Amino acid sequence: MLFLWYPKCSTCQRAKKWMDDKGIICELRDIKTNPPRYEELKEWYEISQLPLKRFFNTSGLIYKELGLKDKLNSMTEEEQLKLLATDGMLVKRPILITEKGVVPSFKEKQWEALL
Repeated sequence: MLFLWYPKCSTCQRAKKWMDDKGIICELRDIKTNPPRYEELKEWYEISQLPLKRFFNTSGLIYKELGLKDKLNSMTEEEQLKLLATDGMLVKRPILITEKGVVPSFKEKQWEALL
């Protein structure tokens, strides 16, 4: 089980506390210092069966600076995945990856279903 997070993010902190409270042990990976590679993102996207936009941190500074709100629709999936792989801060966080699936963002019921 892999937990991608940014330690300074309050949602990530809440998700980690939730897992700690439940005694869940998993591999922690800082999304900023060790960002997901293109191959990982592609695999997680395919496993999740979610729209690729769900993997973008739409609230993030870089997303806004690059004006991605207006650009994503004209980009191919390949281009979007390559862009996500350029900076971990573009990626929605936290992300939980288990044998059962992948969920970007923290929603307790969805995470419980993956455990």
